Amino acid sequence: MATIIDTLSAKPRHPEKAHRPDTPILRKPEWIRVKAPGSPIYTETKKIVRDNNLVTVCEEAGCPNIGECWSKKHATMMIMGDTCTRACSFCNVKTGLPGALDPYEPENVGQAIAKLGLRHVVITSVDRDDLADGGAQHFVEVIQAIRRLSPGTTIEILTPDFLRKEGALEMVVAARPDVFNHNLETVPRLYLNIRPGARYFHSLRLLQRVKELDPTIFTKSGIMVGLGEAREEVLQVMDDMRSAHIDFLTIGQYLQPSRKHAAVDRFVPPDEFKSYETVARTKGFLLVSSSPLTRSSYHADEDFAKLRDARNAQLARG
Repeated sequence: MATIIDTLSAKPRHPEKAHRPDTPILRKPEWIRVKAPGSPIYTETKKIVRDNNLVTVCEEAGCPNIGECWSKKHATMMIMGDTCTRACSFCNVKTGLPGALDPYEPENVGQAIAKLGLRHVVITSVDRDDLADGGAQHFVEVIQAIRRLSPGTTIEILTPDFLRKEGALEMVVAARPDVFNHNLETVPRLYLNIRPGARYFHSLRLLQRVKELDPTIFTKSGIMVGLGEAREEVLQVMDDMRSAHIDFLTIGQYLQPSRKHAAVDRFVPPDEFKSYETVARTKGFLLVSSSPLTRSSYHADEDFAKLRDARNAQLARG
C-alpha cells in the first residue's frame, strides 16, 4: 500500500500554541488523502530550495499537495522569514518576533526561479506587523529581481493585509505583479476565532483597491470550508468578492495541523465543492477552483493561462 501523508496527526510544531486547549482531530476521508512525496524531480526541487536558503509555504504550512507540486518543480516561495507576527488558529506557520529581513533574499529567490525554469511563480510571506511598511518594499524588490533574472516568468503574489500600513499596498501594486492574491480565508462570523488579527472588510477593500489602482492586474482570493460556516455565508462571501471585482476564487477544505489548532467541523464532500464552483461561475468570476485539495497556489501555472484566456474571451465579447 502506498504511503499516505496525514498532516492531521502531526504533533504541534510551535511552543507558542501550547496554551491553546486541545481540539479533537477527525480522521480524513479517502478523498483528501495523498501519496507521500519521493520522485527524483521532487528531490531536485528540494535541493534548489535548500541551496538558495529559501523558505516555502509548501513546507511551513504542511501543504498536502507538496509531493505533486514539487514533482513538477512548482514551489511557493515564502519571503521575509518563517516567523509570523500573528497567531491565526488555522495556520501552521510559527508565531513570534521575526528576525531582520535578509537583503540577499530577493536575489536568491530570482536565481532559484531561473534554475527551476518556472513559467509562473507564487510569492507569499508571513505577516510582518513589526515592519513600518509590512514588508511592502521587500515584495517590490523580490518582484524586481524575478523580472531581471527570469524575465519570462509571470508573477503571482499572495500578500498579508498590510493593516495600518499606509502606502504599502500602492507600493506593491506599482511593481505590477501579474496576479495579486490575498485570502479572505473564512466567512466574517468566524474571524474572531480563526483570523483574530485581521479584519474581513479591510481585506475585501484591499483587493478592491488593487483593481482601482491597476485594472490590468488579476485579483484572486480564497476561503477554507469545513470550519463551521453555513452555505449561505459562503455565497455571501462570493457576492462580496464580486462587488470588489475579484477575478479568481479558490475554495478548499480546511485541514487541522495539530490539536492546538482550530478543529475541523466537517469534511465537505466533493459534490458540495462542485456545487460551489457552479454557483461561483454564475456570479461572474473569471476562474473558480473548488475542491477538497484546492489551495491558493495549487495549479497556479495552469490557472494563470486559463485566467488570460478567460479575460481575452471576455474582451472579445465586448
